[in-house]
Amino acid sequence: MDKIFKALNDPARRAILDSLRQKDGQSLSELEPQFDMTRFGVMKHLALLEDAGLVLSKKQGRFKYHYLNAVPLQEVIDRWIEPLLAGPVARGLLDLKTHLEKETPMSATVFSPDTATTESTSAAKPDFIHQTMIRCSQDALWDALTLADQVALHHFACDRATGDATAPDAALTMIRKDGSSMLTQRVISLTPKSRIDMTFEPNFCEGDNTPSHIAFLIDVEGDICKLTCEHYAVPPAHQGIRDGWMRFAASLKSWLETGTPIKEDG
Repeated sequence: MDKIFKALNDPARRAILDSLRQKDGQSLSELEPQFDMTRFGVMKHLALLEDAGLVLSKKQGRFKYHYLNAVPLQEVIDRWIEPLLAGPVARGLLDLKTHLEKETPMSATVFSPDTATTESTSAAKPDFIHQTMIRCSQDALWDALTLADQVALHHFACDRATGDATAPDAALTMIRKDGSSMLTQRVISLTPKSRIDMTFEPNFCEGDNTPSHIAFLIDVEGDICKLTCEHYAVPPAHQGIRDGWMRFAASLKSWLETGTPIKEDG
C-alpha cells in the first residue's frame, strides 16, 4: 500500500482524483486545462496514480480516458478504519455526506437489454471502471461471479441469491433479508472464465429501476487474477452505484483471499 499513500501525498494528484470523482472518464485534453501545470506534468501525475491503482485508463479510438478506481481506498478503509466505525450509524453519516456532496453526472445514454451485445460496448465509453487484484485461481473467481450460492456468501449487501449466470439469458438475482429482489443481472454474452456481459437491473434506486450494462473481465497474472468491472449507460439517477461496486470488489477480494467477506451491518 506504500504506492497508494505516496500517490495521495501530493495536492496535485489529489486534485486530479477530485476531478475524476466529479466527472469520470476524462481524457488528458479535458484534464490539462484544469491545472496550473504543463501537459507533461499532468501525464506524470496520472502515471503515478495509475501505478498506485487509483486511476485506470481505457483507450477508445484515438482517445485515452481516465477513471477513478476507488477500490484500493476501500481496501484501506476496510483494513484500518471500518473496524473502528460505530457500525451503521457511522456508515449512515458517511453515506449521507456522500449523497449531499455528490454532483457527478452519469451517462444519459439509455440502455436496452433487448439490443445489448458485447460488441455494443466495444465502441462505447464506460461511465466508470473499477479494478482489483485478487490472489486466487481463475476458476474460483469465475465461480464467485456466476454461481448464486457463492454470490450470496461474498456479496456485501445480501445473504441469498438465486439463479446461476452460466449461459446467455440466464438471470442471477440477489435477495434481501425480507425476501424481496435487490438486483438482477441477466447474461448477455460470456467467454467462460474471461469475460461476462450482463444487464444490471436494480430494485433499490428510489423507483428508477432503469437497467444498464456491466462487464466483468478477468486477466490472469501468475497466481493473481486482475478483475475489471466496467459499467455502461448508467442512468443519471443511479448516483450510488459507483460506491456499491467499490464495496462489492473489496468484499469479493476479502472472501476469496481470506474466507471472510465484508458485509454491511444490520
